[in-house]
Amino acid sequence: MSSASLMYASSDPRAGLSTAKVGGSAPADRGFGASSYALFGELAPQIDDESGRTWLTRGQNFVVAYTEAKPGARFERRDQVDEYVALIEGAATVRAGAETVQVNGGHIVMIPPGDSDLELPHGGTLVRLFTTRSLDLAALAANADVYADPAPFIPPLEPWPDPAGGFRIRAYDLTVPPQEGRFGRIWRCTTFMVNVFEPAGPRDVTRLSPHHHDDFEQGSLALGGSFIHHLRWPWTENSLDWRDDEHMLCPAPSVAIIPPRSIHTSASVAAEDNRLVDIFSPPRADFSAMAGWVLNADDYPMPG
Repeated sequence: MSSASLMYASSDPRAGLSTAKVGGSAPADRGFGASSYALFGELAPQIDDESGRTWLTRGQNFVVAYTEAKPGARFERRDQVDEYVALIEGAATVRAGAETVQVNGGHIVMIPPGDSDLELPHGGTLVRLFTTRSLDLAALAANADVYADPAPFIPPLEPWPDPAGGFRIRAYDLTVPPQEGRFGRIWRCTTFMVNVFEPAGPRDVTRLSPHHHDDFEQGSLALGGSFIHHLRWPWTENSLDWRDDEHMLCPAPSVAIIPPRSIHTSASVAAEDNRLVDIFSPPRADFSAMAGWVLNADDYPMPG
C-alpha cells in the first residue's frame, strides 16, 4: 500500500489524509533515489515524424509522452499491454476495439488495453501516460539510464481492479469547478492517478507544503508557466548517501520526477497560467480514501 508522510498546514486539504503526520522527517535508511528533470524546450525529441514531435521521460513505473502534434496526426497502439491515459487539449477521435469516442476541448481519457488509436484533426498538444510495461516507450525515454537499476523503495507495479462494467474508452471533461476541501481535480484508472490543477499565479512562498512519500515517485508535469521544484534529502549515518538540496527551475513544458523519501514542494513562479499535473502510478490509496476527491471513483474501484 502506498504511503506518504506529510507536513501540511491545517488549512491544506491534505492535512486530513490518513497518512498525514504532524512534523516528522523522512526515513533515513538505505540511501535514496535520484531526481530527474526533463526540460522539453531544451531537448531534442525522441520521436520526430509525420505525426509531430514527441519527448519521452520516465519514472520507475511510468512513461510520460509529450507531443506537439501536426494536424491530422494519428497515434496507434497495437496489443497495448495495459490501460493508458491521454490528456487532450483540443479535438480528437479516440478508437479502441469497436468503440469510437469524439472529444473536443480539455479532456482526460482512459484508453483500454489492446488495439487503439488517437487522431487529432487540428494537431495540438497531446500527453500520454503509459506504464513501463510498454517496453518500447520506456526504452526511448531520455532518462532511461537513471533506471538501469530499479529505483530504491518502490514496490513492483500492481494494477488496481478492473473498471466497473469492464474496460472501455472513458473520457472526462477537465472543466470541473473547484470545491472547498477537495485537493485539485483527480481522476484514476487501473494504472494511474492524475491530478490536474487549476491554472494559477505565483505561489505564496510563505505557504509551501514540504512533504515526502515513503514508497512511490511523483511526476510533476508543467503544461504552462514555470515552477521551482524544491527537494531535500535527510542525512543518514552514511555520509556517502548525502545529497545537496535542489531548487530546480522547470519552465513548461517539463517533467520533474520526484523520488521517494525526498522532502519536496513546488512553487509556481510565472505571473499567470501556471499549470501543473501530478502523476502517480499506481493510484494513491490515501487520496482515494478521501471522500469526493477522486472524480471518477464510481468507475474505478479501490483494491479490496
